Amino acid sequence: MATRQTRLLAHAATAPSTLVLFLWMIVPLAMTLYFSSVRYNLMQPGDKDFLGLANFEFFVTDPDFGPSVVNTLLLLGSVIAITVILGVALALLVNDAFPGRGIVRVLLISPFFVMPTANALLWKHMMMNPIYGVLAQVWLFFGMSPVDWLTDHPLFSVILMVAWQWLPFACLIFITSLQSLDREQMEAARMDGASAIQRFGYLTLPHLGRPMAVVIMIEMIFLLSVFAEIAITTAGGPGNESTNLTYMIFKQSLMNFDVGVASAGALFAVVLANIVAAFLIRIIGKNLD
Repeated sequence: MATRQTRLLAHAATAPSTLVLFLWMIVPLAMTLYFSSVRYNLMQPGDKDFLGLANFEFFVTDPDFGPSVVNTLLLLGSVIAITVILGVALALLVNDAFPGRGIVRVLLISPFFVMPTANALLWKHMMMNPIYGVLAQVWLFFGMSPVDWLTDHPLFSVILMVAWQWLPFACLIFITSLQSLDREQMEAARMDGASAIQRFGYLTLPHLGRPMAVVIMIEMIFLLSVFAEIAITTAGGPGNESTNLTYMIFKQSLMNFDVGVASAGALFAVVLANIVAAFLIRIIGKNLD
């Protein structure tokens, strides 16, 4: 049993790393709080008048604010739905043994290791280019006019790019979970006359409940900060049709040079992310009980 001295020694040993981690988190947050309350434009760095909540008011009354929140939620919900549904389907397809299963699994998870910037460039030039892209050639093969995806369907295009990159993550989690599914129980259900749909609904799906909750929580937190795909392909346009909160903050900080408003937007995004995380943790906690 640990004595008081050993506990104090353990705390003293971990204190430096804890302090560094605390400062690493609190210093940027404190600076963001400060900049959000003052007028700080990079074109006039000497002017730092105190504004109170004026920066927040300016951010939420920006014409791009409403569309950016809607686009963020649409991106979030669509990517999660696509990755969970297709991830379960692909995991079921490669769960049983077949020749070359190892190679197929490696190919399935490989897109997750592609950098967001490379992912955006790949889709922009190789897949969605209306002249020489793969999708344009498919459309021409069937006698249809190619679609300029990034102009006509910008948000949908970004959703496809992000979903393609996050699908392997969900698929990997579900494949791992299916390995622990009770085979004897599945075989007994099959011998008792249960159909494939019934076995999936009553055995497989409940077994995947916890992995689904984990995938949804992790993806939702990371998808709130999608930026590279939008910056490289659509630049938030046309207009604000593909602008999310992250890209709106970027426009305020580096395009309008308004650090104060951008900091206010960043704090809004932090609050939104914490609300979402708390909501998901509560749901997952009930799921794991």
